[in-house]
Amino acid sequence: MRVGDILKVKSSSTIYSIGPGGSVASAVALMVERDVGSLVVLRDGEMLGLVTFREVLAALHRQGGNLGDTTVEQIMVRDPKCGDPRDTVDEMRTVMTEHHIRYLPIKDGTRLLGVLSFHDVARAALKAASLENRALKEYIKNWPEQEQ
Repeated sequence: MRVGDILKVKSSSTIYSIGPGGSVASAVALMVERDVGSLVVLRDGEMLGLVTFREVLAALHRQGGNLGDTTVEQIMVRDPKCGDPRDTVDEMRTVMTEHHIRYLPIKDGTRLLGVLSFHDVARAALKAASLENRALKEYIKNWPEQEQ
């Protein structure tokens, strides 16, 4: 299974974004309102970075619980690792696991296609395992008899 396959069946293809000058409070409000854990940081259609609840919590901790006028640009992950729609799910899972990434933007060249979460990857892996399991059970059920 390829990353592009997950994007095709994902329930929402909406890319939630915010500008780099947006306040962290606005970013949190948008993430809560849309029930998402990340926002792509865009300027003039170009991805500058990614902000997730992890960056928000780290900033909150650094600043003693007060984000004040902190902007998204100040806390975002700059140039985040990105996946390719031709990557396999296993390749994507490896990148996400090795780098402790929960949200991975998927780009085809410079074009942003979407953001996949570790949850999306887990769901796809379970689906693939289920299909394989059914195929193996069917194969075993129809195992040819051995002549003696």
